[in-house]
Amino acid sequence: MNKLKSPDKPFEISKRAVWEAWGKVKANKGAPGVDGQTITEFESDLKNNLFKIWNRMSSGSYFPPPVRAVEIEKAHGGTRMLGVPSVADRIAQTVVAQELEAKVEPIFHADSYGYRPRACSRFRSLFGQMRPVGWPRSGRCIG
Repeated sequence: MNKLKSPDKPFEISKRAVWEAWGKVKANKGAPGVDGQTITEFESDLKNNLFKIWNRMSSGSYFPPPVRAVEIEKAHGGTRMLGVPSVADRIAQTVVAQELEAKVEPIFHADSYGYRPRACSRFRSLFGQMRPVGWPRSGRCIG
């Protein structure tokens, strides 16, 4: 991470990492969490909101708020619960995910595709039409 770390903070969270996470969350859009705050509302006081996230994360005092529970219809009937985090929590989660990804991605086996960024495109380019007879073509990929 960039070395824009405050000397009195126990965790190395750069302000740039929080800013980049904000960009990803904003681009992804998404519904408001339990606090009801939309992306637009969060952006109206962006500097202070991002500072609060950075300050709490780097000092070790960040605690995620509850998530909003939403029922989602399943394709073959029934419903499932989906947890919708707040905008601020999505930013904090993205900061952590980016840091973890940078550290663990180099140690994953080259043929490991599950739950990894960009793994779907690598998998499709390698295996394209190849699949055992009888396997469905779901088209679902994570990442």
